[in-house]
Amino acid sequence: MSYAGDVTPEQAWAALRDEPGAVLVDVRTSAEWSYVGLPDLAEVGKDVVLVEWQSYPDGRVNERFVDDLAAAGVGKEQPVYFLCRSGVRSVSAAEAATAAGWAQSRNVLEGFEGPHDAQRHRAVSGWKVAGLPWVQG
Repeated sequence: MSYAGDVTPEQAWAALRDEPGAVLVDVRTSAEWSYVGLPDLAEVGKDVVLVEWQSYPDGRVNERFVDDLAAAGVGKEQPVYFLCRSGVRSVSAAEAATAAGWAQSRNVLEGFEGPHDAQRHRAVSGWKVAGLPWVQG
């Protein structure tokens, strides 16, 4: 593993709540943020940092990802929790951030929506299914 590790959505929430410098970076696309929803960190007095790992609709990797992360004000000394839809893109984001000097980069397992169930609905696990705060629209 080339990043600080994996955490569950509940562990990420606890860290965001209990660690003043902890940051949640949502690496999904702007379309996902707009139409699916976002974690709501108001209860812990924080905002989600939005930095796309891949662009929509072509799926191209954001070559400016590390620059965008820095421009968003995420300090290299901060614990950073990367979140995507199901916990795949966020691994790549955590690896890229670690390689660029963010030593406390972690992947949020299961992501915002989690994997498909037998009916191909995303209702198995993830931030939303865990009952953590989120908003839509």
